[in-house]
Amino acid sequence: MLNICCLGMSLLNYLATLPAFLTWFPISIALLAGFAAIYIRITPWAELRLIRAGNAAAAASFAGALLGYALVMASVLANAVSRGDLLTWGVIGLLVQVLAFYVARWLLGADLARRIEEGQVSSGLLLGTVSLAAGMLNAASMIV
Repeated sequence: MLNICCLGMSLLNYLATLPAFLTWFPISIALLAGFAAIYIRITPWAELRLIRAGNAAAAASFAGALLGYALVMASVLANAVSRGDLLTWGVIGLLVQVLAFYVARWLLGADLARRIEEGQVSSGLLLGTVSLAAGMLNAASMIV
C-alpha cells in the first residue's frame, strides 16, 4: 500500500511542472515560427518555393537557420526565470540570428542569392553552418 501511495505522490510531483510546460512551450514555438517568418522575408530568395522544388542549397540554409535559433531557444528555456525573461531573451536571440544572416550574406558575396537559387549546395551549407554556429555561440553566451 505504501508503494502505491509513494508512486502517486511521485506522479503528482512530476506533473507539477506541466502548467509551466503548457505555457513556455507554446511561447517558444511562437518565437521559432516568428523567426522562420522573419528569416523567409529577409532572404532575397523564395525559400519555401525553392525547397518545395527540391533545392538543397535553400534547404540547407533554412535548416541551419532554424536549428541555430532552436539552440538559442533551448538555452533561453533552460535559464529563463519568467515568461517575460523568456520573451526578452528569445527576441534578443532572434535579433542576433538575423544579424548573423546579414554578416554571412556580406561575407559570402553579392551573388549569394543567385547561387542559392541555382542550387549551389556549398553556398547553402556554408550559410546554414554559419547560422548554426552563430546559434551555438548565441546560446552559450546567454548562460555566462
